[in-house]
Amino acid sequence: MIDEKYIGSSLDDFLEEEGILEEAESVAAKRVLAFQIRQLMEQQHLSKSEMARRMRTSRAAVDRVLDPDNHAVTLATMEKAAIALGKRLRIALV
Repeated sequence: MIDEKYIGSSLDDFLEEEGILEEAESVAAKRVLAFQIRQLMEQQHLSKSEMARRMRTSRAAVDRVLDPDNHAVTLATMEKAAIALGKRLRIALV
């Protein structure tokens, strides 16, 4: 049976009603960043070891950055990854 109260509502409306919108957005943002970093590494032909060297960290830390399900990575670490790829991390309050 279809719950008619959700017909025509947006996913954001549903997630907000369930009280999980902010968490879902946070998870999505981390997944996008991990994807973008992995893509840039591939474009620049960078191994995880070289990425770790550029970030001045361990390969395990690079694995955490690239893991879309690891939400404990700090902004400072993500900034290091961006800099290692010749990019900047931009965050905004909206």
